[in-house]
Amino acid sequence: MGRLFGTDGIRGIANRSLDSILAYKLGQAVAIKFNRTAHQARILIGKDTRISGDMLESALVAGICSAGAVAETLGVVPTPAVAYLTRFYKADAGIVISASHNSVEYNGLKVFNAEGYKLADEIEDEIELMMEKGMTDTLPEGVDVGHKQDKPEAFRDYLDFLKTCVGTRLDGLKIAIDAANGAASYIAPVLYSDLGAEVISMGNTPDGNNINDSCGSTHPEKLQRLVKKSGADIGLAFDGDADRLIAVDENGEIVNGDTVMGIISVFMKNKGLLKKDTLVGTVMSNLGLKLYLAEQGIKFVETAVGDRYVLEEMIRSGYNLGGEQSGHVILLDRNTTGDGMLTALSLLEVLVAYGKKLSVLASDIRILPQVLVNVKVNDHVKEHYRENAVLSEEIRSVEEKLHGKGRVLIRPSGTEPLVRVMLEGEDIDEITVYANRIAALIGDIK
Repeated sequence: MGRLFGTDGIRGIANRSLDSILAYKLGQAVAIKFNRTAHQARILIGKDTRISGDMLESALVAGICSAGAVAETLGVVPTPAVAYLTRFYKADAGIVISASHNSVEYNGLKVFNAEGYKLADEIEDEIELMMEKGMTDTLPEGVDVGHKQDKPEAFRDYLDFLKTCVGTRLDGLKIAIDAANGAASYIAPVLYSDLGAEVISMGNTPDGNNINDSCGSTHPEKLQRLVKKSGADIGLAFDGDADRLIAVDENGEIVNGDTVMGIISVFMKNKGLLKKDTLVGTVMSNLGLKLYLAEQGIKFVETAVGDRYVLEEMIRSGYNLGGEQSGHVILLDRNTTGDGMLTALSLLEVLVAYGKKLSVLASDIRILPQVLVNVKVNDHVKEHYRENAVLSEEIRSVEEKLHGKGRVLIRPSGTEPLVRVMLEGEDIDEITVYANRIAALIGDIK
């Protein structure tokens, strides 16, 4: 079967590499695993709006119940809601059905433990082995078979939690929201309007097929236009499962995760809330952010790409703020995973406290231009591109030409058949040429 769990759970084309049989086996294996530590395990299931979610949810429920556990279905809720509610309801585990920012044909399965954290590698390996080799436990019969329980209150319980995370109202602010036709479609407009803001929404009419379709955090162009047309103070773009945020300032300009983290980290430091005066980011974090943090007396700790690695470093070293340029931001004092709506609340709290426009706050951080080119490749190239001598020489040559004022970063995607080529430097035209040249070389590798 090969390793199913990637850096962000199991992901694939729904009904092909990720089918109902796999979901059934996962539900059964997770239930058996957690039944060993609880008389009858309670496992939460949340999903985003994509059409394949119902199919996979049904299979998970069947697998969980077949092992004698209780499947508690939350309906359409953000990924961070499942992480929080697993703790809040004192469940044994939580499973999210979502492929995050990917298009509708994809779906994914992510498992949280009772504390709301992604499972440790060794537990994932144990579950995977159970799925591959078959279950050795005797399955229950009669009254010992598990059952399903719907939890319609999940929406309100998560909404109430978010409202407790900031101590400020949003009266007088006009906020434009793009919910990506995903898991934030219903909850985001309610959250910010309940806190007093005037809310204008788009991307909040999911039909099962339009999730992330030319909208949301990966396609914020329509939101940029809406902000300018409506005169909104800020735009908030979420992805399909609402665990990431890309902001738009009042002029329609993008404010990415690096800048958002820079703004929040300084605010937290000034209030004495930033643990060890440190922000955790990744190798993709912009050099401009690192320079800004140094000026503010904030240390920057770098990890591999992936919120999993950011979180691991935060827990290991006792930090409470970290994230990625893509908009995954972890506020560990409040939730155990990236939470787009929570990140937005923290950013809005800064705007209200300082009484400044987002463009003014963002202008303090000089972000260097970056170019990212995705190259579609097969698995062999994805694993062995580093061994190509021509590619290695081209990277060395480009780095020399950048004279230490830029960098080249090449990495395989953890969730898609892609190799990502990122260049950073002072001249956007120059690094665009270099990035496309390197991407072409990767595309030519057989």
